[in-house]
Amino acid sequence: MPHILTLIAAPGGLDTALVARVRAALDALGAAPGKPEWLAEAEAVDLPFTGAAEQAVAAARAALADAPVDAIAQPRDGRRKRLLIADMDSTIVTSETLDEIAAYAGLKERIAEITRRSMNGELDFRAALIERVGMLEGLAVAALEATWEQTRMMPGAAELVGTMRAHGAVCCLASGGFTFFTGRVAEKLGFHHHVSNVLLVEDGKLTGRVAEPVFDRNAKLATLTRLASENALPMEATLAVGDGANDLDMIRAAGLGVAFKAKPVVAAAARARVDHGDLTALLFAQGYRRRDFVTH
Repeated sequence: MPHILTLIAAPGGLDTALVARVRAALDALGAAPGKPEWLAEAEAVDLPFTGAAEQAVAAARAALADAPVDAIAQPRDGRRKRLLIADMDSTIVTSETLDEIAAYAGLKERIAEITRRSMNGELDFRAALIERVGMLEGLAVAALEATWEQTRMMPGAAELVGTMRAHGAVCCLASGGFTFFTGRVAEKLGFHHHVSNVLLVEDGKLTGRVAEPVFDRNAKLATLTRLASENALPMEATLAVGDGANDLDMIRAAGLGVAFKAKPVVAAAARARVDHGDLTALLFAQGYRRRDFVTH
């Protein structure tokens, strides 16, 4: 089956010499690399090839050495996905919102360490979430509002959602975080759906509990499969992106599953990863040109 290898860098970070090195590496594999097709000058390029995607990516990364360039390989047919499932914290937004809430309780470092271990798969997600939320019992809801005011979208997030939505894709934000934030992010960026956990509040203060059932890694995968079914889409037509261990099942199941600047356990297990670029890398991977990008 014909494949496409997409090389993606920051604007201005990809030159013809790097592309030539990768083409030579593919040629050495017997992958018969075709003529480069630029999606954005000095930023993203497609290289057609034949053979195994995993071997092509490995060869490309070796040829690129330390150059800050991402390489994603996939079948040529069906590149444009019709369902996007995206994690929120450290993926669609730049921060871990629970850690930022914890700052208002003087517990940021302590809770952030639990978050780090949970996202790297060292702790059970459900248990870690319940433990962290429990530590915030009695914190005023105003801390959530203050956290939202400081929350920033990840570069490329608006373009990712806006472009996919403009081309008919269903977009869903699926987060182990909280509806307080996912609802706002979904409205800001134009996601069709958002699903996450509900923080329980009484008298304007956090109770230290989340509503059941906890939205965990199994729920993320279930959301992917449910929305694919509801929209009569094969899994090959889906895209999932995230950075933590609770994203890994949906990343593995999606037609294009991307580990975005992910924790080591996730980056090692995902078929595709973005280590250097922003979220527009997911558009380049689908064959969109920069001139095609739109925002909500």
